[in-house]
Amino acid sequence: MIGGVPVANAQAQLAAGVRSSDAMHAGQLDVPLNKSQVLTVDRPFAKALVGSDEIADILPMTNRSLYVLGKKVGTTSLTLYDSRNMLIAVVDVAVGPDVVTLKRQLGELMPGEPISARISNDAVVLTGTASSAATIGRATEIAKTYAGGEDKVVNMLTVGASQQVMLEVRFSEVNRGAAKQLGFNHSFLGNKTSGSIGNLAGQSILGTQDNGVPTIAVDGLKDVFGVGTVAYSIGSLNLFSALDVLERKGLVKTLAEPTLVALSGETASFLAGGEFPIPVIQGSNNGGGGGGGNNNGGGGITIEFKPFGVSLGFTPTVLSDGIINLVVEPEVSSIDPSASVTINGLVIPGLLTRRAKTVVELRDGQSFAIAGLLRNDFQDTVRQLPILGSIPIIGTLFRSTGFQKQETELVIVVTPRLVKPMRAEDVRLPTDRVGNPHELDLFMMGRTDKAVGINPLDPNAMPPEAGRGRVTSPASAPQPDAQSGYEP
Repeated sequence: MIGGVPVANAQAQLAAGVRSSDAMHAGQLDVPLNKSQVLTVDRPFAKALVGSDEIADILPMTNRSLYVLGKKVGTTSLTLYDSRNMLIAVVDVAVGPDVVTLKRQLGELMPGEPISARISNDAVVLTGTASSAATIGRATEIAKTYAGGEDKVVNMLTVGASQQVMLEVRFSEVNRGAAKQLGFNHSFLGNKTSGSIGNLAGQSILGTQDNGVPTIAVDGLKDVFGVGTVAYSIGSLNLFSALDVLERKGLVKTLAEPTLVALSGETASFLAGGEFPIPVIQGSNNGGGGGGGNNNGGGGITIEFKPFGVSLGFTPTVLSDGIINLVVEPEVSSIDPSASVTINGLVIPGLLTRRAKTVVELRDGQSFAIAGLLRNDFQDTVRQLPILGSIPIIGTLFRSTGFQKQETELVIVVTPRLVKPMRAEDVRLPTDRVGNPHELDLFMMGRTDKAVGINPLDPNAMPPEAGRGRVTSPASAPQPDAQSGYEP
């Protein structure tokens, strides 16, 4: 018993009269080591007690403010009472690295980044949301200088919503070619002699006409545009001459504009083209180990597919200052029959490939030409009959001359853009304006779809249906009546 009160009842009364100080907890005060902080309270206090004077020292300045000095790394508590010895508040005092100056430097060096720092025993805890992984790395490096080492920094920063980068790549290639060819071809047929000079040398003499002139297959002249022939005879020798001429000019412009979107720090790739099969002969098994079974050594054939077309792979990284770091790998390839290989009757085509790989840094909307190629090829060929073809002027009748000139120019331009998702109602597809026509429009007006105009003088005029269902802009939309609240 205590004072005539049973022990059980005394404990119950004591428990009912005790109030925990957790309800009066006023947070934490971070004090840098060997530096001071001034604590201000909203109620006058008469007594201030510190848990450990070895960690922090206090000095009342007024009845509403305290001077707190950090003396040793650690944590303690500061308790404030009023003039009636009633508890006002309990404040945790943490003495450690100078997080006050650290937060100020983080705000100056990385403005706009909501990064905070606090003390946890003898370590620095970084909290908040950073805009990129690079920002987290820089904030951690700065915190190391205050905490005294990497193991004294607790990184609790998170990266905000990842930025998306849209990469526009333009492949522009111009191929100019010119070729000229001039050649003389002769064939002769006698009683016991026959022969040919020029491109007709590989053709056989089919026979003779009624007048004795030899008949020659003129289609033996390959890759020509104009052919002129004449048949004549010298004595008993019948002759046939053909003049073939060719001039070729061409201009090919290839332009591909692939567009790809990827998150910052992620790799994206795509291929617009196809794959062609390539037979691969497996190695024969001619090893001599093992038993005495028969080993024919026959190897099988497997098929591998090689891609071709327009391909693009890139990895964007958005830096804190708005610069976009890009690892770009564009490629344009096409099947080239001139580079084909024939193996055991199988024709394996080759590829004409233009490829680039580089790392560039650009801002939003800036363009950069990452590759340029200007190639100029010239080739001339003279085919002639020995000795006779070398005679000036007259030798022209016994030779075939041609030349080819090829110019190719390729440019690859890269443009990155920072993008955000758009609303579904803002998406416009090419097929939105194309609808099934009415039967009368189809049979009477010849309209294959509603996007085709009906005015024969202006086929590109907008059809009447194009204006129907159009969304009215806010400026021209009818405004509701201010008094009634409904639209007029």
